[in-house]
Amino acid sequence: MNPFFPNISKSPPRLAVNHPPTHYHLQLNCSGSALVETEALLASSRDKGSSSSPAMDNETYVKNRIQELVRLIKVARVYRQDNVPSLIQQGLYLGSFAAASNKNALKSCNVTHILTVASSLRPVHPGDFVYKVVPVVDKEDTNLEAYFDECIHFIDEAKKQGGSVLVHCFVGKSRSVTIVVAYLMKKHGMTLTQALQHVQSIRPVANPNAGFIRQLQDLEKSLQGICLLSYFSTHM
Repeated sequence: MNPFFPNISKSPPRLAVNHPPTHYHLQLNCSGSALVETEALLASSRDKGSSSSPAMDNETYVKNRIQELVRLIKVARVYRQDNVPSLIQQGLYLGSFAAASNKNALKSCNVTHILTVASSLRPVHPGDFVYKVVPVVDKEDTNLEAYFDECIHFIDEAKKQGGSVLVHCFVGKSRSVTIVVAYLMKKHGMTLTQALQHVQSIRPVANPNAGFIRQLQDLEKSLQGICLLSYFSTHM
């Protein structure tokens, strides 16, 4: 049993949800042929050679196309395997873009607000949920710490209104996890280690990049400093 959230099980039950075909379903349906198309493009590139400018242009096109196909495969995998929000605590969910597109599951979880922590993802159901978009990329030099306070406020406001929040990025691994960990640290007095372990016990894929970990360490130091100041101000 979790000492911070005793009502949250380590492995919350997954929801069996039926949802209508979407853009992501179409991507999923065509992903099976993506590897075949990739192989064909590679063969075509080799046949073209590399001595002339047109061939080089073709090679660039092939590389770009392969990158798009690889992304398509990743999208299909995430959508198939990870399309249900993970319950972190009462009123707070964490997940991938696939979970954010699964309207039936979101409604079943009483999700009313969606916090998108990504620059390339647009709201999927703008008429059904309150959105906040934090336009950041998953790179170590991204200053995600600058958004901590406004994200925490967004989560708090949703919970005060009796709703729930889904925090998500693309995979639900780094950016969104960082925001959720920061929330647990600031609002529930957890250390970085405690907060991250709690999230990982529910969502094992959670793994913020090294730059985000450093920013969470800075937050931890700041919170410790505030606690010390509060202690001395009441005991002097």
